[in-house]
Amino acid sequence: MSNSLYSKRLHQAIPGGAHTYSRGDDQFPSNAPAILEKGVGSYVWDPMGNKFLDYGMGLRSVNIGYGNPEVAEAVYQEVLKGNNLTRATTTELAAAELLIDTIPAVEMVKFAKHGSTVTTAALKLARAYTGKKYVCIPRQHPFFSYDDWFIGSTPLKRGIPEEYRQLTLHFDYNDISSLERLFDQYKGEIAAVMLEPASLEGPCPADHKQGVSGCEDCASGGENFLHKVQKACQKNGAVFILDEMITGFRWHLKGAQTYYNVKPDLTTFGKAMANGFAVAALGGKREIMEIGGILDEGKERVFLTSTTHGAEMSALGAFIKTVEILQREQVIRHFWTYGNQLVHGINSIAEKHGIQDQFQIIGYGVSPNYITRDQNKDVSLAFRTLFSQEMIKQGVLMPYISLSYAHQQEELDITLHAVDKALEVYAQALSNGIDNYLSSPVIKPVFRQFN
Repeated sequence: MSNSLYSKRLHQAIPGGAHTYSRGDDQFPSNAPAILEKGVGSYVWDPMGNKFLDYGMGLRSVNIGYGNPEVAEAVYQEVLKGNNLTRATTTELAAAELLIDTIPAVEMVKFAKHGSTVTTAALKLARAYTGKKYVCIPRQHPFFSYDDWFIGSTPLKRGIPEEYRQLTLHFDYNDISSLERLFDQYKGEIAAVMLEPASLEGPCPADHKQGVSGCEDCASGGENFLHKVQKACQKNGAVFILDEMITGFRWHLKGAQTYYNVKPDLTTFGKAMANGFAVAALGGKREIMEIGGILDEGKERVFLTSTTHGAEMSALGAFIKTVEILQREQVIRHFWTYGNQLVHGINSIAEKHGIQDQFQIIGYGVSPNYITRDQNKDVSLAFRTLFSQEMIKQGVLMPYISLSYAHQQEELDITLHAVDKALEVYAQALSNGIDNYLSSPVIKPVFRQFN
């Protein structure tokens, strides 16, 4: 069956053609596989048997590798135990205690299936704890939740009451004065500040010494942006929340919060916790987390989260095994090493083709990102589409760059060869016009108001 027929069936059965918009047709060039059948290690196959080296890695959720036998066996053993029982399970307790032992800021934990569930739960706790209503988030961080409190703050406002949209306020990452202005403007009304520890931009001053295991200057008492946010929250009675959906179990085994030596009041994890299995977690200070408990007799309750499948044994077994592998194989160190080699290699190829001002890899080695620019050096989705299109022709699926332990030297060599071919076309398109080379509609932003 052809790509177009699979696409038609997907859109007939599923709104958007997939269960997250990041997998939609509008996020990929036309020559991308419309549907995938399986993944092994760092490779994926479509139903026609076409093989691709993958850098999407399950929307960053797979950090060991697709179909890892150890993780699969751990999952199987939990399924044989019954997978989902009537009371809390020993697996659930072991997973909770493992997260508490691993992440210094976590004194209690609540598991769920989706990141959106736990970020919204964190906000609910913050409002209950403080008695305030506003939440502040950085405008530079793209996604926190599919719930109204966040989506209403994006251009996608349809179906969301104005009252909800007004409760989310924006500041600028690495600009503490922009947050302080919000605290002044909404004095005594801000319940929480939620942000990622780092994204393409980190919180540290340029002179901080950062290595694989953490920022040396932060560890020795140096101040970064996260510390400033924490102090602003403490001064104004707001809950300091770090969302580690992307950085967690990638930046550092104990979280990017440990890498940058900061301890949030609440923190959320998901994505790579369980090598692609559905686990998310909200954790933090006991005095805040236990508001969602049932032991404080006579106290007004907070209905925090209540999910039938939040403590599914198979996924929590995957989490336990994933942490074991991360520790045993020093996977986080591999991410940094491989990523730094990838960044250096790709940027060197761009320089070889004389297009280093139009194409470059930026960000941290553990989570790099490529930037595409046109002849005028303006950021260009058309050229991003072209690059992705040409990489697919070389058998590499690179909508963005997410690393796994299954990306090894062979995969690095394949990638750099593909980049060399793709950037050769990119350079020609800059000289001769992109319309002569792009055979696909331009990919679109996920957060746009109109289709």
